[in-house]
Amino acid sequence: MSSKRNDPYTAIRKPVELLFGSGSISTQPDSKANATNTIAITKIKLPSSQPRRYFDPQKLEELSRSIKELGILEPLLVRPLPEGDYELVAGERRYRAATIAGLTEVPIVAKVMDDATTYQVRLVENLQREDLNPLEETEGILELLALRLEIGVDEAIKLLQRMENEAKGKITRNVTGNVQTLLVEEIFQVLGCMKWDSFVRNRLPLLSLPDDVLEVLRFGKLEYTKARVIARVQNKKTRNDLLKTAIEHNLSLSEIKQKIQEIGQQSESVPLAQTESLALKERVDNTFQRFKKAKLWDDPKKKTKVEKLLAQLEALIKED
Repeated sequence: MSSKRNDPYTAIRKPVELLFGSGSISTQPDSKANATNTIAITKIKLPSSQPRRYFDPQKLEELSRSIKELGILEPLLVRPLPEGDYELVAGERRYRAATIAGLTEVPIVAKVMDDATTYQVRLVENLQREDLNPLEETEGILELLALRLEIGVDEAIKLLQRMENEAKGKITRNVTGNVQTLLVEEIFQVLGCMKWDSFVRNRLPLLSLPDDVLEVLRFGKLEYTKARVIARVQNKKTRNDLLKTAIEHNLSLSEIKQKIQEIGQQSESVPLAQTESLALKERVDNTFQRFKKAKLWDDPKKKTKVEKLLAQLEALIKED
């Protein structure tokens, strides 16, 4: 029998225990409550919300073929529900592939967990995936930070940005070394994916990318280094065309940069007045997108300034 069946979830148990305590997820087979059992797949219910948002159809099909041949090597982690059913905690990809493969029964490890612990385990399991794309990883880490720090995701982002500014000497130190920042450092150390400052520099900027670029990233169709370069193209239609070309022809990073350079040269032949008009419109569109994400109205002082600016814009529109 495989080691994964004998001792399931070794990959996520260590980080979960380090982050949430040694009793958070114990799945040792000698424990009656956590023994591996086989149950009808129809008894397993999917949760209303999951950290993972996208499953590659081709990879699911490949896994389903493997499951048909070898079975499920690592049991699904579930928690009991009333009336004898179970809620899936970890292993949704295997569950979906097993459904495609037509399995009627699947191996499970049942563990009694409250809602908070269940979501924590789901987050960590999601972050341990081999096929995790950068956007999913960024969002997952921010959710985990917010959960552990007991603050909102937006507050977690602001804390990380302040830590970076203090580390660079841009502002006076007043959060460095406190309980929150030490916890941030510990979380990144446990996850082992990258350091917090690298996350701030290379991953947080992904959240500010245009929606069309974010969609491509979320579905894992393009590497994030390429996506960030394409996001520099301000014209939405031109950017969208370039995204499609890059995906369809699997363009390298250097080829994408070359195409962007060619786009820039073509724009130089456009009359100056037309270019300035297009540039202004793109600035307005871009600023409006950033404005909606920034939630400036949460700050009373900034909210007052926003109201004044809106009044001025409304007055300009009425003049027309």
